[in-house]
Amino acid sequence: MGLRAGQGVLRRKPIEMIQETEGGKGEQLTRSLGLWQLTAIGVGGIIGAGIFTLAGTVANEKAGPAVLVSFLIAGIASAAAAFSYAEFAGMIPKAGSAYTYGYAVLGELAGWFIGWDLLLEYTAIVAVVAIGISGYFSFLLGELGVELPAWMLGAPGSGEGHRVDLFAAILCLLIAYLLTLGIKNAARFETIVVGLKVLVVLVVIGVGFFHIKTGNYTPFFPHGLSGAFAGAATVFFAVFGYDAMSTAAEESKDAQRHMPKAILYSLLISMVLYVLACLVLTGMQNYTKIDPESGFSTAFKSVGLSSLADVIAVGAIIGILTVMFTFMLGVTRVWFSMSRDGLLPKWFAKTHPTRHVPTRVTWIVGAASALIAGFLPIREAAELTNIGILLAFVVVCIAVIVLRYKRPELPRSFRCPAVPLVPAIGVVFSIWLITFLEWQTWLRFAGWFVIGLIIYFAYSYRRSELAKANREISDLEDREGRL
Repeated sequence: MGLRAGQGVLRRKPIEMIQETEGGKGEQLTRSLGLWQLTAIGVGGIIGAGIFTLAGTVANEKAGPAVLVSFLIAGIASAAAAFSYAEFAGMIPKAGSAYTYGYAVLGELAGWFIGWDLLLEYTAIVAVVAIGISGYFSFLLGELGVELPAWMLGAPGSGEGHRVDLFAAILCLLIAYLLTLGIKNAARFETIVVGLKVLVVLVVIGVGFFHIKTGNYTPFFPHGLSGAFAGAATVFFAVFGYDAMSTAAEESKDAQRHMPKAILYSLLISMVLYVLACLVLTGMQNYTKIDPESGFSTAFKSVGLSSLADVIAVGAIIGILTVMFTFMLGVTRVWFSMSRDGLLPKWFAKTHPTRHVPTRVTWIVGAASALIAGFLPIREAAELTNIGILLAFVVVCIAVIVLRYKRPELPRSFRCPAVPLVPAIGVVFSIWLITFLEWQTWLRFAGWFVIGLIIYFAYSYRRSELAKANREISDLEDREGRL
């Protein structure tokens, strides 16, 4: 396959070219992550806000005890896409994840669309998680008898006197600082904290099991099946941390072998814990009384285990940090990859001379997520994340089908089973879940998409590395023709 694979917005970056890409001077990443570090990053991205924050929010507001069904629906859709991601991760072990896969198979505009999408979605996820931590922080301070001014405890509209969620905004900046220290040091911190987080979740499940009252499961579907489906569309972002982890493929020691395994391991571990945690939460306390911001802490307090509630709050604060870490890592690597490809200014692709991480984009993302966390309520911020991720899943699942039939000879260290059935399930589930999102979410997404189109046609279309390479080939062919 030659370099020029298609023209205009349909030009594709050949997979062989992607596999050889290492970046120019000042654009290299360091390969230092092993299988279990990658798995820890994936688990760190999946488990966190879904258990400690969104499970309570969705149970209280949308699904009741059927929040369990919401997670299962989201998990099925996520698993179908996970197999597709695993095939690509083993075949194209480069930074960028869905952006890179879309660019290689469906063309430059599709790649741009997904990359631009993920810049907003991942940044918003970081903000959502920060807001979740802030809710537990406020609960913990209240237990200690510390009262902070109302103006700094939440975004406008989230409570009386709330002006800004100051703690959430500061957390975003702290995670950005951690990521600038280098991937090896940052991943070591992530692995340790993920271990602590899983331990806290196991304690929650183990102790909470003995305080379940089966009467709390009735009615199981207080808002009907539609409530469970609407809940699935909201909690979906809590079961796809593996895709953000896959953006670190270029920093893995043996990405072709380790990335597919890490994707599947992290999703399996997380879904088992989600199902058990949801059963405990809705069994301990009636869904109408669950606190949307600090569900487990208030549930344990309601059964007289206030001391354990405090431990859970501390564990949630520490554990949810790993979700912020994973998704901020993801957005910075997508941005880095797009800039290295010339779709965004090369200035963003510059890495630190000794730490070899994209510090410029990391600080920009840190500031942007801090603004979202500080000034948007958690539900609006969460729904802002889901539409783009679901569309990214659609693109990746379609791309697996297309590439399996167009390039069957390509070596694949992992093969998605039952193609095209499994990827098609991922496509159908993702599109179906999108229909449950509110019109305001579509409006925000449309605005972001229009801005992206303007930037692509005004800047990226002519400045991408692929466009430059095609022009050079055309010039060479013209000179040879004249000779």
